[in-house]
Amino acid sequence: MGEDSTRANVGTMIKKFVLEALGEDVGRGDLYALVEPAKTASAKIIAKSDGVVAGVTYINVLADLEKFEIEWLKNDGDTFLKGDTLATLKADSHTLLRCERTVLDILLHASSIATLTRKYVKIIEPYGVKLLDTRKTRPLLRVFEKYATRTGGAVNHRMGLDDSLMIKDTHLKTIENLSTYIINARKKIPFTAKIEVEAETFEMAQLAFEAQCDIVMCDNMTPEQIVKIVAFRDENYPHILLEASGNISLETIESYAKTGVNAISSGSLIHQANWIDLSMKMD
Repeated sequence: MGEDSTRANVGTMIKKFVLEALGEDVGRGDLYALVEPAKTASAKIIAKSDGVVAGVTYINVLADLEKFEIEWLKNDGDTFLKGDTLATLKADSHTLLRCERTVLDILLHASSIATLTRKYVKIIEPYGVKLLDTRKTRPLLRVFEKYATRTGGAVNHRMGLDDSLMIKDTHLKTIENLSTYIINARKKIPFTAKIEVEAETFEMAQLAFEAQCDIVMCDNMTPEQIVKIVAFRDENYPHILLEASGNISLETIESYAKTGVNAISSGSLIHQANWIDLSMKMD
């Protein structure tokens, strides 16, 4: 019952998203359709650059709503090369041309994020470190963009403030005693919710360990600083997880993966993703 309810909620969210995306583009109606009657038509989505597919789940919902057939030759998470055909579409010409930009924009946006995410994942895979996204998402696109990072191989960090309790530097300014705060927090937050504390120095990390949080985030630290914290954790608090975060890029992520942290989070998976190139060609 719980799983069915969750699926229904997700399905409703996706349906609302794709309908709003299509409505934004169509407005009061496609003027092209006023000129000539619809014809039977087919089209292909062609890759004009390399990448990783994401967006299939959303486009399938759009296809169902708008009554066009789509056959995927590549699925979510698959890699593709320039020149590959990702999908074939069939419907009347009015429908295909009305949905063209919405289909491509959903596929381009999600696939671009998934493509960059996969590059990060491949770098850190040998070290057994999880790649996490962040809440640095475009307003109202969080579910969609986190779906894209997940498709690329990342693990979602918290979706929002209600997922887990993260105590950041701004929160710490309002807390007099961290240990007391965490004791009180465990009495009030859900039993399954984790508590994570952000630390920018070894001393702050030590306080977070002593306060018995679940995760310590090493924020804006160098790999050398983190190595010392990992050693301290391993010796004294092996049950507490460590996350590295802050200005981590493709060029630097391997050095952080080598430190021994459990996970690395990066907002750049989303906000630094450059669009790949796809197009729809009518047959």
